[in-house]
Amino acid sequence: MSGACGTIPAMTTPEAQRPPGTVLEAVLERITYANEETGYTIARVATERSGTELLTVVGPLLGAQVGESLRLTGRWGSHPRYGRQFEVWSYTTVLPATVQGIQRYLGSGLIKGIGPKMAERIVDHFGTDTLEIIETAPERLVEVPGLGPKRTKMIGVAWEEQKIIKEVMIFLQGVGVSTSIAVRIFKQYGDASITIVKNEPYRLADDVWGIGFKTADTIAQAVGIPHDSPERVKAGLRYTLSQGADDGHCYLPAPNLIADAVKILQVPAELVASCLEELVAEEGVVREELPAGDNTIPAIYLVPFHRAELSLAGSLRALLTSSHDRLGVFHDVDWDVALEWLRGRTGADLAAEQSQAVRLALTEKVAVLTGGPGCGKSFTVRSVVTLARAKKAKVILAAPTGRAAKRLAELTGHEATTVHRLLQLRPGGEATFDRDNPLDADLVVVDEASMLDLLLANKLVKAVAPGTHLLFVGDVDQLPSVGAGEVLRDLLAAEDEIPRVRLTHIFRQAQESGVVTNAHRVNTGLPPVLEGMKDFFLFPCEEPEEIAALTVDVVANRIPRKFGLNSRRDVQVLAPMHRGAAGAGNLNTVLQEALTPSREGMPERRYGGRVFRVGDKVTQLRNNYDKGAAGVFNGTVGMVVDVKPDDHKLIVRTDEDEDVEYSFDELDELAHAYAVSIHRSQGSEYPAVVIPLATSAWMMLQRNLLYTAITRAKKLVVIIGSRRALAQAVRTRGAGRRHTSLTHRLRQGAGRS
Repeated sequence: MSGACGTIPAMTTPEAQRPPGTVLEAVLERITYANEETGYTIARVATERSGTELLTVVGPLLGAQVGESLRLTGRWGSHPRYGRQFEVWSYTTVLPATVQGIQRYLGSGLIKGIGPKMAERIVDHFGTDTLEIIETAPERLVEVPGLGPKRTKMIGVAWEEQKIIKEVMIFLQGVGVSTSIAVRIFKQYGDASITIVKNEPYRLADDVWGIGFKTADTIAQAVGIPHDSPERVKAGLRYTLSQGADDGHCYLPAPNLIADAVKILQVPAELVASCLEELVAEEGVVREELPAGDNTIPAIYLVPFHRAELSLAGSLRALLTSSHDRLGVFHDVDWDVALEWLRGRTGADLAAEQSQAVRLALTEKVAVLTGGPGCGKSFTVRSVVTLARAKKAKVILAAPTGRAAKRLAELTGHEATTVHRLLQLRPGGEATFDRDNPLDADLVVVDEASMLDLLLANKLVKAVAPGTHLLFVGDVDQLPSVGAGEVLRDLLAAEDEIPRVRLTHIFRQAQESGVVTNAHRVNTGLPPVLEGMKDFFLFPCEEPEEIAALTVDVVANRIPRKFGLNSRRDVQVLAPMHRGAAGAGNLNTVLQEALTPSREGMPERRYGGRVFRVGDKVTQLRNNYDKGAAGVFNGTVGMVVDVKPDDHKLIVRTDEDEDVEYSFDELDELAHAYAVSIHRSQGSEYPAVVIPLATSAWMMLQRNLLYTAITRAKKLVVIIGSRRALAQAVRTRGAGRRHTSLTHRLRQGAGRS
């Protein structure tokens, strides 16, 4: 590999050119603020001279743990508001030398198996020799009362891991990378971490969650890989395609891909184009000519998305054309009699559109039911399920999220599950149920189908046996899936291939709801009605800081007082974006302080810029197939029910009532969920929704974003923010279509399973 061997070149950064700084040796006592994106940290430390008085240090300290002894390099300065503080340029950890320091270090939760009480016992027994004993003769720890062989061994292993992690941290600091990613790298590669980081840095972007191309590129340049290396350019092309997938695209047109990669890589377009040819030849990516009006475009896919799109189209066509029909009994039904019987069971008549949808679902092997709030989708699904079960049909109900599955079960009186649990995904993401081992069902109903991305939809449809009926239910006007693709919209666009019904009639009872009325108004480009509504309010507010403060007051005080709702369980803040004072990131910080403040004697655990406490509402940030009974998936919400410092564990009870265990070094998978982005709220429903709208989120203010947020509420919507921002969101039609080709493959019969 070009430039992979040899010594690391000196870093030519402003830090490297600074004059020698002051060295401060101190014990990290408390982190008061940490920014995960920049690494900037404000902390309080104790030194031998400071006694009980704590000193303030500021700078890049992400990765340092409370209780550690640090050697800080930097300079003393004075802040006009906060007074004297030490500005940190860099730091290293050092082992403490005093009994008190050793006890604090061991009791900080750094070493698995040792909590504060056990640290006190160990130090009482071995004194200042404690760390040397753990290092050279850990078997002697059994001398300490309460320490058996099992825990002794665990402590020894944890100590060795910490040593290697520190080596990785020091190495990464040397190549200009935040130490906060060292634990992830070590978890992936173990003892081989430094060798791989030195010799194959671009592997990090593929192998280690949370490390993208830019971080890998920083390391690669530091270890001497040339700026115009073909290896770098190919990694950059794959990264550009993965960024496209993050934006929802299944492929990128070749000219777009090359132009975007040139901006990222800062190399000539000719070099990028030639490296793209090599990638295609190596089958690292797939190129296919796709129709674009009267012409064609060269579409470039990452391999998994190309395979999934072909497979999904082929599976759908196979279902549609199957000669077998597991609900064939409904072709001979007297529908007037059936619907009259249904009315007797449900106590209500179906509207004409709903009757059509019921017949479609039970006579067509693949069908789509779409419509907005208050149009009777849920009652229609309940009617389909009731009739199918009356004929002894095996019915499976599923939805992309736990909350949506719970709601589906409540509405139909029939058990429902998440798609992931239904398919029984195994470690690595492969499904137990697939084409070779299909689901035993006569009817499969998938609710909130707008959330289905290409990869999940492909796994699901592959598991549906020929002859089984498959009904997709969802609101196509909501935001498309977080993952790549827009499956529901593509199915509806294949008009001649996929039967569908769109419900448009708003029922009288729903018309009385401000939430339903205003959702439909926003969806058609009309401003919401704000006067005289009992369940829809606007609190005008301009500045992002004011919006944040008012949001906290509304969530923590006003809604509970007026509506009797629980702030954490029943109220959800949905923000258009993550950044800024009125973004989800800052709102989580201020809402946590209001709803789950730090309490004396209650354990908590800091990870990067977040601190986790019992009672915190949290969300999973990535699919993890190794967690829980059947994996834990991106967007899963739960509550922290226990923090165990001695065992290095935190327990989250999810919306599916499952207790999931996280070790402290896995907390990068969790974020607070007092406020979430509107995208992350898809498929969920909450009694009350609070929407902060600031003009600072101008580029995100779009109609389908606001519509999606409003339709997440069952009882109450409160918008806090600028009238101008609200008008912008209503006026702006939203982003253009994603680059997908599912509709084309369905129309052309191009899918191959």
